[in-house]
Amino acid sequence: MDIDPAKKRSLHALEATNFFLADVQTGLGPFLAAYLAGAGWEPGRVGMALTLGGIITVALQTPAGAIVDQIREKKLVLVLASAVLAVGAILLSITAAPWAVYTSQVLVGGAGPFLAPTLAAITMGIVGVTFFDRQFGKNQSFNSGGNVTCALLIALVSHLFDNRAIFITAAVLTIPTVIAVRAIKSSDIDYDLARGGAKQVDGDKVSARASVMQTLLGDRVLLIFLVCAFLFHFANAAMLPQLGEMLSHGSRATAAPFMSACIIVTQLVIMFFATSIGRFANLHGRKPLLLLGFGVLPIRALLYTLTHTSGSLIAIQLLDGVANAIFGVVSILVVADRTRNTGRFNLVQGSLATAVGLGAAFSTTFGGKLIQHFSYRISFLALGAIATLAFALLWTAIPETLPSRNGPDNDTVTAQELPA
Repeated sequence: MDIDPAKKRSLHALEATNFFLADVQTGLGPFLAAYLAGAGWEPGRVGMALTLGGIITVALQTPAGAIVDQIREKKLVLVLASAVLAVGAILLSITAAPWAVYTSQVLVGGAGPFLAPTLAAITMGIVGVTFFDRQFGKNQSFNSGGNVTCALLIALVSHLFDNRAIFITAAVLTIPTVIAVRAIKSSDIDYDLARGGAKQVDGDKVSARASVMQTLLGDRVLLIFLVCAFLFHFANAAMLPQLGEMLSHGSRATAAPFMSACIIVTQLVIMFFATSIGRFANLHGRKPLLLLGFGVLPIRALLYTLTHTSGSLIAIQLLDGVANAIFGVVSILVVADRTRNTGRFNLVQGSLATAVGLGAAFSTTFGGKLIQHFSYRISFLALGAIATLAFALLWTAIPETLPSRNGPDNDTVTAQELPA
């Protein structure tokens, strides 16, 4: 049993979309702080600009997922969001004046939350439940490939020109993104499957939709998993920035290349293993992988306190790649499992992204305070303790979510089995 060959062209276009969208987002994200600092912005104002975009993104994650559930034209969402990202990039390339920077952050922060749920929705709509695991893993591989390619491209562009050229590059990359999106055949996307809401009743497919309250608050496993996701990113998000900050005190010249190497190592791990993770999760379940991904996090935090040599730290960063590759793929599979036949797949994706964003925001603040009052070592150990708590909660409170029969795409029930 395999994916319908007639849909292969749309799937290749979807993979290309994942690749080029990663390029655009990479170009707009990690390099903004350096660009603003080079333009004379004070650290406090840089932080305010970055925080503005972050707040908008977190606030819109769950509503964006709900909107994606309702919109039939999923491709249009990607095209419009890409256009908004391009406008934000062009503004930054023109000037570093406050009005342009803050406007750009509003645009980028507002468009970003629509991208991930729409890509996952299109994937589900094309391949259905049965093949979603493997295809979503493959998507993540292309996404990470785009991150690595863009990081290298931006390093070259900034070396040959200046930091402003980074944002011109990001804007130009929206062109192949839109071309890839338009190559996806709309007829290949099943609207009901795309929001996790198709089933069969007496042989006829009908739309299924559970209430928001029932989906989010009525599922204890899903609620606890959102807490686990929050704790995972609370523990994880601050580790790499803290490491770079710690090393920059010793040698500012080597800190930036070291950080680039760490980011590339993480993305390469995701690129090479995400597809295999999707296949393994389909065959052997979600929980073994999640326990591995959560389990390496406290080990990584501890290892950071034991060595400061660049080679060892980059090797430790392989664990970050393992953790993020597993979480990035399997967390969405868990959401798909728990929202099957509810019609709320993308809404819960947005809720997961909100939990992730809040965890990351608290992580950097928490870690910074510990460094300020104690030391880097204490901060890493505290983050490791939170990671251990996340692992324990996952182990004890989250069951295996993979259905015993992962297929067919449309669960079949009789009319008598439907709720009144």
